[in-house]
Amino acid sequence: MRVALFLTCVNDTLYPDTGRAVVGLLDRLGVDVDFPLAQTCCGQAHYNTGYRHETEPLARHFAEVFGAYDAIVTPSGSCAAMVRELYPRLGERARAEGRGEALADVLAPVVPKTYELTEFLVDVLGVTDVGAFYPHKVTYHPTCHGLRALGLGDRPRRLLEAVRGLELVELPGADECCGFGGTFAVKNAGVSAAMGADKMRNAESTGAEVLCAADNSCLMHLGGTMSRAGSPLRPVHIAEILASTEEAPAR
Repeated sequence: MRVALFLTCVNDTLYPDTGRAVVGLLDRLGVDVDFPLAQTCCGQAHYNTGYRHETEPLARHFAEVFGAYDAIVTPSGSCAAMVRELYPRLGERARAEGRGEALADVLAPVVPKTYELTEFLVDVLGVTDVGAFYPHKVTYHPTCHGLRALGLGDRPRRLLEAVRGLELVELPGADECCGFGGTFAVKNAGVSAAMGADKMRNAESTGAEVLCAADNSCLMHLGGTMSRAGSPLRPVHIAEILASTEEAPAR
């Protein structure tokens, strides 16, 4: 199996340790991972802000860069959802506008083989115990794209429950949005901040040390909320927890 890591813009710019964690984890599980240097943005921010035609060259480039791989793994539910849910819509709209099948044909091959990390681990590799060790009390926030667009279900929880030393506690209001939503946080800053504060208070009520999620964009929003409030909680991506071992522990 030829596997490629799609790191995403946010992780590449702000959270490179998450990418290193994914590679370390998959390497431990016997998966040889490529990192195509030509990868760029998948176009999610452009599409969600209404720039559909400007998204198309980015989607085409994604398909060109990753098309030859058997699986494309990303530590981002929102970017995985962009490819799986919205790339087909790009093709459909191009067809409806009389521009033929070319865009749909280019994008179609990458859609079914793009996986969010926990999907790849559970559904493709067939593992839930990845040999991790993380002696902390953790609560898990299922982000909107993972929960609703991808339908990740209990995959992340099953992986966390198998981590040695980890105490997983239920997050009240887990299915509620954290308030990030990309440009929503900019355009509706007051509402976004209030939603983030609600999520933080719910997480604090669990007594957890760590708030975990599968999207660093949401953790960035919540981490800023925690920092401003002086919260003892720490935001940690699930990949970094799953990559942690006794020999090389994550914080």
